Amino acid sequence: MDLSPEQRAMREAVRDVAVEEIRPTARECDCEQRFPEDAWNTLSEIDVTGLTVPEAYGGLDVDRLTYAVVNEAVAYGSLAVATALSVHCLATSCLAEFGDESLREEWLPDMVDGRPVGAFALSEPEAGSNPRQMSTVARREGDEYVIDGEKAWITNGQRSGVVIVFAKTDADDPGSVTQFLVPKDSDGLTVGPKEEKLGLRASDTTTLTFDGVRIPAAFRLTEPGRGLAAALSILTGGRIGIAAQAVGLSQAALDESIDYVVEREQFGGPIGDIQSVRHSIAEMDTTIRAGRELTHAAARSMDRGEGARASASAAKYFATEGAVDVTEQAVQLHGGYGYTTEFDVERFYRDAKVTTIYEGTTQIQKDVIASELLDG
Repeated sequence: MDLSPEQRAMREAVRDVAVEEIRPTARECDCEQRFPEDAWNTLSEIDVTGLTVPEAYGGLDVDRLTYAVVNEAVAYGSLAVATALSVHCLATSCLAEFGDESLREEWLPDMVDGRPVGAFALSEPEAGSNPRQMSTVARREGDEYVIDGEKAWITNGQRSGVVIVFAKTDADDPGSVTQFLVPKDSDGLTVGPKEEKLGLRASDTTTLTFDGVRIPAAFRLTEPGRGLAAALSILTGGRIGIAAQAVGLSQAALDESIDYVVEREQFGGPIGDIQSVRHSIAEMDTTIRAGRELTHAAARSMDRGEGARASASAAKYFATEGAVDVTEQAVQLHGGYGYTTEFDVERFYRDAKVTTIYEGTTQIQKDVIASELLDG
């Protein structure tokens, strides 16, 4: 599917940043579990941190296909940075779609500039794929809500300045999930230590504990009980973004592999002349092409206003599982070197797995697809 001249120009601009400013520090940031704030500042300078913010507040308000293209380009440099960006965009999307005018005016212009960073707090230690089981509660007290509970697996957990929080307004009613905006510096909000993760180590993933956190009632973003539906609608677009990121990561692994097999010599010539190696490269490229097409098709469907839930799930399912396969083959093609930190493919391999888990596991995506096909 063809991109417009504007989309191609934006893709190239972001890809240049990914290659020149994000990728060079990715290995070091992964090792040190440190987020590359300089790279984030550069993304904000080219307005990427305002992708899902309406133009009235200084944002780009891009269509879903452009959003996918940008996410792929950022992930080509570092999945950790791309993940941080997509979660920030989830937060700005929630504010833009569900916040009232005063909240949008207060928060969105600064978030366009990348600060405060946004976080999205839906999952809990005992409620991951089934958010209706969440135990976080927001009880109304006069002109305030008081929030108690714990959220888990929060990307941008430490570095964020504002959090979109989902909580029940009635502890005994699974249908009372509601969406709130919570400033990060609120009294009673505690950030846990960074999780020690297999991959995505430059991204700060933490718990957030809410102990009597008080916010103005005006910081409620949805009507009571409408929070889960709001989350699912936002996550449809988010899943397209994750699919695009998986494609970008896979493309980086393929490009590194091509460079390696052309230069690496064994048995009297480059290993790229060996049929089995050539077949691996062909398989990797085909997987990437298919993942990209599914992602762009879902994005275009969403842009047309069509129901895109199943197509977004199909894109995320295929592209993320494909990323695991492609990066595994990249390590294999590099041989022993691929198992060392000297080459980026080992990091790509570790990072790829999380794309099949966050914002809905592969199993959840299959459930969504099957539901549309079988349940009507």
